Amino acid sequence: MDLKILQLYKIPILMVLSCLAFYFTFGYGLDRTDFSRLIMLYAALCFLSYKLFVMQRNDFRFLAGAAILFRLIFLVSLPELSQDFYRFIWDGKLIASGWNPYQYIPNDLIKIDGFQIPNAQILLDGMGSLSAGHYSNYPPINQLIFAISGWLSGKSILIATVILRLFIILADIGTMIIGSRMLKSLGLPANRIFWYILNPFIIIEMTGNLHFESVMVFFLVLSLYLLHRKKWILSAVIFGLSISVKLLPLMLLPLFFKYFIFPSEFAEKEYSNQNFNSLQKSNWSYNLGKLGVFYIICIGTVILSFLPFYSTEVFQNFMASVGLWFGKFEFNASIYYLVRWIGYQVKGYNIIETAGKVLPIFSLLMILFLSFFRNNSNLKDLIKNMLFAVSFYLLLSTTVHPWYLAIPLILSVFTEFKYMLIWSIVVMLSYYAYSNFEYQENLWLVALEYMVVLGYFAYEIRTKKVSL
Repeated sequence: MDLKILQLYKIPILMVLSCLAFYFTFGYGLDRTDFSRLIMLYAALCFLSYKLFVMQRNDFRFLAGAAILFRLIFLVSLPELSQDFYRFIWDGKLIASGWNPYQYIPNDLIKIDGFQIPNAQILLDGMGSLSAGHYSNYPPINQLIFAISGWLSGKSILIATVILRLFIILADIGTMIIGSRMLKSLGLPANRIFWYILNPFIIIEMTGNLHFESVMVFFLVLSLYLLHRKKWILSAVIFGLSISVKLLPLMLLPLFFKYFIFPSEFAEKEYSNQNFNSLQKSNWSYNLGKLGVFYIICIGTVILSFLPFYSTEVFQNFMASVGLWFGKFEFNASIYYLVRWIGYQVKGYNIIETAGKVLPIFSLLMILFLSFFRNNSNLKDLIKNMLFAVSFYLLLSTTVHPWYLAIPLILSVFTEFKYMLIWSIVVMLSYYAYSNFEYQENLWLVALEYMVVLGYFAYEIRTKKVSL
């Protein structure tokens, strides 16, 4: 029997072993300056992962086991493609030593007499001058995870990294379990969750590079699942936790308006269409109140998570740090780079400070349009419009690091749109910037990335395989 099973799984097992070898290279032997090698390895992983999914799409346990193995291969590695984890460990060590991570800039703090945390200079040098020169902008649930790592790891950077990575792996496993259940409840194939869980982009950027979008995604998916199960109070709490990991889900709150005001999923199964329409009209004030409570609980959860760190100074520091992403930093942008070019032609200088304030207004207008002029009364439509909202926001952003794609990628799993899968492949072209000492982007590669993504999105719309 064992030989028959081995024969049956021979090719999939060989593919898994090949993937493990490539992931091992990513985790232990790849310098991010080696762009050609990085892209070839990544392309091979995307191809093998796709073939593995196609061959074993009906074997959930096999794919789940493979996805977990791919993550565990990184367990005792230090991230090769990102230096952010040094700041994570720094913040965690600060909290473990009684310092408020929002109150001090690392470059200033290390000069204070009496300041001492394990490996302070190594962590400061490792995080880079950009991070070392600014206040922490990681929300409280992130800081809690950093603190746990700081308390448990002693003086070891490797142990701190392993603890952080375990949180991310557990979050991905949770996303796989809850996401597959939600897919089934929506009448969609459960194996779609592997578009996210088995995706090399997610495995490398989250488990490999220690980006905590995985934890945010877990809370987001759990919140939507609870909402679908009509447990909207608990859903609000969990959604607040998602915001307290990363702030990005905050922009999605307006989209819940029609879901609560015209709640087809709560009532349409129990009433005829005529009675359901009457019910909507008569209960709109009650539903509005319920929406208000949802928002209060959600925002209240976020506020409560900040209270242990709060002071007027800390609030100002945190907001100033967040604001830098809109008015100072630029990386892998699309529409913004076109706006910047026009600014150079008209003004003769980089207009990022102006564009960084104006472009978010267009994002807000799009979110409001999707909230009030699109159908969000059932979970499928709600998630689809969330996908559009985040995608539009990213297209207008001045900075789009690869790991920012985690939320739209998981949302796309619950829709018929596949352009996020394409984006998760071509976004790795942005790593070209790390292949040279000046961190100079190749704008032709950036243009290629967005042309491919937008072209495929247009193809999906034009062929009417899915509808807006």
